[in-house]
Amino acid sequence: MEATLQQILDAREHRARIQRQLIAAFQKPLICFTLNIPGPRKTSDLIRWGFSHGLSLLKDLLSSSHIPILSCSEEHGIAGSTAYLIADAPAHTLKGLCMALEDRDEFGRLLDLDVLDTDFQKCTRETLGGMARKCLLCQGPAVLCGRSRAHSVYQLQQAIQKILWEKHRAVRAQRLGQLAVKSLLQEVLTTPKPGLVDRNNSGSHEDMDLDTFANSSAALFPYFTRCAAIGMETAKDAPRVTFSRLRLEGMLAEQAMYEATGGVNTHKGGIFILGIFCAAAGRLQEITEDGFFEVCKAMTLGLTKECGDNTATIGQRLYRACGITGIRGQAEAGFPAVQETALPVLRTGLSQGLSLNRAGAAALLQILLQTQDTSFLHRASPEICRTVTEQVRVLLEKDPYPDEADLLALDTLFIRHRLSPGGCADLLAGACFVHFLLIDTDRFSGIMEEEIQ
Repeated sequence: MEATLQQILDAREHRARIQRQLIAAFQKPLICFTLNIPGPRKTSDLIRWGFSHGLSLLKDLLSSSHIPILSCSEEHGIAGSTAYLIADAPAHTLKGLCMALEDRDEFGRLLDLDVLDTDFQKCTRETLGGMARKCLLCQGPAVLCGRSRAHSVYQLQQAIQKILWEKHRAVRAQRLGQLAVKSLLQEVLTTPKPGLVDRNNSGSHEDMDLDTFANSSAALFPYFTRCAAIGMETAKDAPRVTFSRLRLEGMLAEQAMYEATGGVNTHKGGIFILGIFCAAAGRLQEITEDGFFEVCKAMTLGLTKECGDNTATIGQRLYRACGITGIRGQAEAGFPAVQETALPVLRTGLSQGLSLNRAGAAALLQILLQTQDTSFLHRASPEICRTVTEQVRVLLEKDPYPDEADLLALDTLFIRHRLSPGGCADLLAGACFVHFLLIDTDRFSGIMEEEIQ
C-alpha cells in the first residue's frame, strides 16, 4: 500500500509535534529514528524488519555505552515507522554514536537517526566534523543527488531492497548458527550423562573432555551459519537440492572440527543433524514443528539407500551387516527420536518445574531406548548392550526423570563397559535446537521476498 503525499507531509508534522512534547516533558535530548525509504511505499514486511533490526542495534549501542533510555515509543503507519528515544546523555554524544551506527555498513546507510537537543535544535554531522552521507547508488553526496533527482525512485528502491535482503539473510543465518552452537553446548553441559563427556568427567572417552567439546562447538559456528544461508538460498528449489549443497560444507566442517580438537571426533553426528536443522529452518518462512520436520524428511529422502556397499563408517558397516539404519534412517523418517521422543520428554519435564539439565538427561535415556545408536552398539557385545539397555528401561519405568544418584550409578555402569551413546547425545543436541527454535519462532522466521513494482 502506498502513502499519499499528504499522508507523508502529515506524518512529518506529527513527528515534529511528538518530538517537542517529549523533549519538553523530559528535558533531555531525543533520538528520532526512521528509515530512509524514498517513494510512496514506506512499509512492507521487509521494511518493518529493517526498522526493528535498526532499533535493536540502536538500543544495544546505547546500552553498551551505559546511556540510560528514559523513554522509548514507536509508531507505525502507512507513511512508515518512527521510534522516539529520550536518552540521558549530551546531544553531541548521542549524535556521535548515531553517526557511527549510520556509517557502520551499507545497512547503516538506511538508518535516519536525528538527534534533537533540549532547545529543539538538531545536532548535525557538520557540527561534529562528520562526513556528509553518501548516495546509495553513485557514492556522491546524498543531499545533492536528492535535490537534483539524479536517480529514479525505482533505482533507489531496488538498491534499498537489496541491502535489506542481504542484511536480513545474514542476521537470520547468524542467529541460526548461534542456536546450533548453543544446542551443542547445552548437550555437553547436561550432567550427569552416562558414558558421555559432561561437567563431571569424560565418561567412556579418554581422548576428549569439556574443553575439547567447547573448542569444537566454536569452530563449527561458521558451518552452521553457512547451512542456514544455503537453506535460504535454495528455499525455492527442491528440498534435495538443499541437502546436496550441504555435503561439501559438511566435509569442510569435519576438517574444521578435527583441527580444533587435535584429530578427535567430537561432533561428526552433530555436524550432520544440526547442519540439516539449520538448513531446514532457513528454508522456512514460517517455522512450525510439523513443517520443520517435514522439510527435514524431504531433504533426506532416499538417504539410507545411498549407503549401498559403502562400509567407510561404523554406521554404514552396521547397516550392511544388520540392516541398522542409524542416523540416516532417523533423518529420512523426519527425526522421530527428536519429535516423538525427546521433545515431549523435555516439554513435560519443564512443565513440571524441572531444570533443562534434568529434563535433558531424561530425554537422552529415552532416546537410547527408542533408537539404535551405532556409537553405543559397536562398543560392546550385543548381550551387554541389551542388558544395560534393560537396566535403563527399568530405571525410567521407576522414575521418568531420574535423580542425580541414579544417573551417576548408570554413568559408572556405562564406563565399566566402555559404552557411550554418542548418537543419542547428537540427537539430544538436535532436540535442544528445535526446542529453542520453537519457543522463539519470531526471532528465526523468514520473510517472503517481494518484487518492486
